[in-house]
Amino acid sequence: MSVNPTFDCAWPTGTVTDLIDGPFMTPATSTALRTRLDSKPRTGVAVFDAGQFKALEAIAARLLPQGGRSAPIDHAREMHDRLASGSGDGWRFAKLPNDIEAHQRGLSAVDAAADAGYGRTFAQLSVSQQDDLLREIQFGRVSAPGWGELDPALWFTELLSLLVDIDYSHPAAQEEIGYLGMADARGWQDVGIGARAPHEPEPLAKETSSQS
Repeated sequence: MSVNPTFDCAWPTGTVTDLIDGPFMTPATSTALRTRLDSKPRTGVAVFDAGQFKALEAIAARLLPQGGRSAPIDHAREMHDRLASGSGDGWRFAKLPNDIEAHQRGLSAVDAAADAGYGRTFAQLSVSQQDDLLREIQFGRVSAPGWGELDPALWFTELLSLLVDIDYSHPAAQEEIGYLGMADARGWQDVGIGARAPHEPEPLAKETSSQS
């Protein structure tokens, strides 16, 4: 049995994926998880232009690095498709425009800030430069052109929230943490203090290596 090597507490491979089409998940949940496993575009609608999408890919790579995943989650594609289908995260700050406009303007403003500070697009910056610029945006300290009335700190919070939601609603991330809370088609009658339902995984001890 293979083990995910990324976290201190490891879980058996298949913790989530092996149950997707089984009796423990409702049809709607199974369909949603299967869709998230398929990284191909789900809509022909273009929400972002090429530059905005490239900036989004680079930002997602810094906010949610995936070095330990054999099959990385396509955060940018999932975010694009959610917005294109009208299923964002269901909320927004009152000071921000609608989700699509906010993210179009925000991603373009990130590239404008990168150009003003470094003469390059955000995706072309070094990792340290990207992190420095994102930190300025996160705390609302960015003063480069392009933001207009768009609050950079609120936009960053909204973007990060959506990306984290995308990450932890994906079977790959759920399997990393042994999460099966969505497998409730039969309820959780067997769960008590210190108890597990039969389909819940037991954590596996991680192998450790030592050098002599």
